[in-house]
Parts: sequence; C-alpha cells; structure tokens
Amino acid sequence: MIKKLRVTVDGVTYDVSVELPEEAVAGAPIPTPAIAAPVTTAPVIVQPPPASAPAPAAPAAAAGPSGPGDVPSPLTGRVTAVVVAAGQDVKEGDHLLTLEAMKMNTFVFAPRNGKVAEVKTAIGDAVEENQILMRIQ
Repeated sequence: MIKKLRVTVDGVTYDVSVELPEEAVAGAPIPTPAIAAPVTTAPVIVQPPPASAPAPAAPAAAAGPSGPGDVPSPLTGRVTAVVVAAGQDVKEGDHLLTLEAMKMNTFVFAPRNGKVAEVKTAIGDAVEENQILMRIQ
C-alpha cells in the first residue's frame, strides 16, 4: 500500500509517497523509527601551532672561501673520492676530489698551481655549497 505524507524539514514542506509493508495494511501497528534529538556542539576554536624557532645558521667555516688558495664546494653533496693528499703538488685544472649529488658525480678541480696544504674532507662526508674542501698554497 502506498501512503502520501506531507513532511516539513527546516521550514520546507515536501509531499512524499511511502510504501507500507503488507503487515501494516493488515492492521498491525507500524513500528516507529527512533528519532535522535538534534546534536548541538560547542564551537571548536582551532589555534595554529606555535611558530618554530628559525634554523641555526651554518658554521662560519662553511660560508665560503676566505683566501686565494681555498677550494670551495660547488654544490651540496657527499664526497665520494679524494684524489690528492696534503703535501702533494697540483697544477691548475688537476682533479682534486669528486662529489655526488642527486646520483650525479661532480669533479672538483684545482683553481691554481700549488701544493695541497690541507684536505678538510674525507670520503663519505656530507658538504654544503661553498664549504671549504681543501686549501692550496
């Protein structure tokens, strides 16, 4: 059996058709569904997280060349090979060491003739851009 009902929701009236089961037609009472009371909640105030402290500055030693014999890193990466040692003579353009960044190798060459005074990195070291890798006298 189909029964027509008029329902009002939030001030809007709807005409609906409801199909009743055969048991309801035979005179049995129609079970009334439980209707939950409207849920009211308090407003939730969302606060942004506190601002984090700024990252610490890089050490002064990694800032950049401080002398004519300094050999800075051209990029941020990891040292995969050191070709020269302290005390070794080098010529401008000689291969000094190799850096890896993003699966690519970058060769670092001597910027001038001289003797390697100090090697400041070792294989496996992570280096930052402009960090001093070695000094040439």
